[in-house]
Amino acid sequence: MGLEIGTKLGSFEISGLLGKGGMGEVYRATDSKLGRDVAIKVLPDGFAADAERLARFEREAQVLASLNHVNVATVFGFEHDVDQGVHYLIMELIDGETLGERIAGGAMTVSDALPLFVDIAHGLDTAHEAGVTGLP
Repeated sequence: MGLEIGTKLGSFEISGLLGKGGMGEVYRATDSKLGRDVAIKVLPDGFAADAERLARFEREAQVLASLNHVNVATVFGFEHDVDQGVHYLIMELIDGETLGERIAGGAMTVSDALPLFVDIAHGLDTAHEAGVTGLP
């Protein structure tokens, strides 16, 4: 399901597509209530139609929302927009280069790669300690 720029989901207005994959599409959006930009992850239609999977994802979102770690994006909420017919996560928007973009940029020195992977490991450890074991 692709959302057009300007689409409104509750108090959020979509301003662009950030990326997409098997777990949905992620958009940049502006929160009109708080005046900040956020990331909105829209779940795929088939995913949202499966009640058991949707419930697992919502539980996972609750766990992720409880995390407070510099290397884990903050989850602000999980909503269902009846008008658009979509379920979505509201998350902290992190500007910058993605890991995929960094890898595509070519080989890294050990001194560049090591801090990056230590940060990833710390974030994953925090999520694992909270009970996040994988994607629903």
